Amino acid sequence: MTAGLKSVSTTDRLFSLRRLMAEHNIDVYVVPSEDAHQSEYIAPVDARREFISGFSGSAGCAVITATKAALATDGRYFLQAEKELDSNWSLLKQGLQDVPTWQEWTLREAEGGKNVGVDASLISASQAKSLSEKLKSRKGGQLIGMDINLIDRVWGSNQPVRSKAQVRNLGLEFTGKRFEDKLTDIRKEIEKNKGSGLIVSMLDEIAWLFNLRGSDIPYNPVFFSYAFITETDAIFYIDSDKLTDSVRAHLGALVTLKPYDAIFNDLKSFSQAHVTSEKKVLVTSSASWALTKAVTGIADEDNNTTTTSNGTSSKLNTIKFAPIEFAKAVKNATEIEGMRMSHLRDGVAQIKYFAWLERKLSNPHNGDVGLDEVSAADQLERFRAEQENFAGLSFPTISSSGSNAAVIHYQPEKGTCASVVRDQIYLCDSGAQFFDGTTDSTRTVHYGTPSEFEIKAYTLVLKGHIAIARAVFPKGSSGYVLDILARQHLWREGLDYRHGTGHGVGSFLNVHEGPIGIGTRLQLSEVPLEVGMFISNEPGYYEDGKFGIRIESVVVVAEKSTRHQFGDKKYLGFETVTLVPMCKNLINVSLLDADEISWLNAYHNDVYEKTHKLINDDYTLAWLKRETAPL
Repeated sequence: MTAGLKSVSTTDRLFSLRRLMAEHNIDVYVVPSEDAHQSEYIAPVDARREFISGFSGSAGCAVITATKAALATDGRYFLQAEKELDSNWSLLKQGLQDVPTWQEWTLREAEGGKNVGVDASLISASQAKSLSEKLKSRKGGQLIGMDINLIDRVWGSNQPVRSKAQVRNLGLEFTGKRFEDKLTDIRKEIEKNKGSGLIVSMLDEIAWLFNLRGSDIPYNPVFFSYAFITETDAIFYIDSDKLTDSVRAHLGALVTLKPYDAIFNDLKSFSQAHVTSEKKVLVTSSASWALTKAVTGIADEDNNTTTTSNGTSSKLNTIKFAPIEFAKAVKNATEIEGMRMSHLRDGVAQIKYFAWLERKLSNPHNGDVGLDEVSAADQLERFRAEQENFAGLSFPTISSSGSNAAVIHYQPEKGTCASVVRDQIYLCDSGAQFFDGTTDSTRTVHYGTPSEFEIKAYTLVLKGHIAIARAVFPKGSSGYVLDILARQHLWREGLDYRHGTGHGVGSFLNVHEGPIGIGTRLQLSEVPLEVGMFISNEPGYYEDGKFGIRIESVVVVAEKSTRHQFGDKKYLGFETVTLVPMCKNLINVSLLDADEISWLNAYHNDVYEKTHKLINDDYTLAWLKRETAPL
């Protein structure tokens, strides 16, 4: 039994929801995970899918009918969902053969012209259009974009309140570029795309654009807002009480401030005023259905010419990737240096932690008493808090021992979590927010005597990690084509892992940042890696009920010097910025080739040279020297 995971009864909640569905003539109700800004990580007030299903993972979609309830999620959360869902729910394991997607399950349940309801602000316009068209082809089924949320009605007074925390401006010493210059660049992109304006709804894009940070979502320094950028105006939609005098002075006269919800009426007015213009309002594919309806004036999505409610024509152009998303992903010189320095300080904190952990587990007077997964994670946070520019964690620490390490996004809870013990694998996936950067790393360790298979699995994962770290590829390549490098050694043994190999990382922003990634998702093939992008390198392997292994470092894309340049192309590669030793106790050196050993020795030398002068504890320094000594 995996510690720390338990189900909650959803019977009464589903009964109340179904009663409301009947009152609103809804046969099938869709509950996405995301908020109105399509955020991956959400505020407690927006955790509607978790409330109705009991499943607390960050990814998934719930669909409820009068008699059934299904929860769809991906391979990172299969074990967790099995533990957290009660008997009211069916689990749709996405990506497995013959398992329907939530959309396919919805279509099947809506056969015969049934009404499918969804909060229009919580589903993207592109998803709504696709589902609506398929429903219509199934004997007249209809997708209804609702302006009320039925889960909120069920939740009632127990629903958490929305944050009222104030926003703060981030100095030029951290951002490296004035927001006024960013606006100029974005307007050039709007003109290039023949747009009359750009709707910005992703929270990290708004924070980056205006050089502001907030705390409305735990672990993510963002705030609830919208922006609408035109050739002449920059309109910032945010609750006024969240703005300090300092922020107002920072924005100055270049930015018009309006209430958060005013964007919907403003878009309707703007669309009607520019109805004869050849230029289009630009939105990204992630923009909510509610936003696009405000522009077009109709419920059915159409990326071409549409008709507004008063009979005039309006144009809306959906662009796949926002210009802000690309600009934010490519860090400038100041951000690159900040990321390097934040990872250096973070490395020091983790080195102190893993040395402390070894000492704690090796002391016969302490044994394992009092050292559970939560208390261990708390100690790591204390080491991080000692570091300059620390602003908090970048996500809840995955501190997992033994079989819990097989739960890919496991979160320990005090009172139900497991002990950290010497004779089991311990996986720690953690990260921090610093004013000058965001960190994310995973190290898997074993302080006792690991099994032969644990050592082999770890070494195969390490070989994949090194293959990504050493990769050299022509400019224009994507993370999609690199993914096989991380899995090749596992595949030869018939092993694999159910998550991506890498995700983009923000600069004092979201730890998961689009649009780049390393993985098998087809859309990643559309996004080339560029110099200055930061991305994680994190292959793994998980043995259900026994142990889990993941090795994760953050790398930055850099230009590489090659003997030849076929096609006159530049060649790129990675530089690893995470500075934490690998676990030698889990390495079978005989499985590594000479190049892999050379890379690992060079990496460990880099870790030692950059961190040892920042450590003044003799035990920690001795641990670091031992763990980074050449193989």
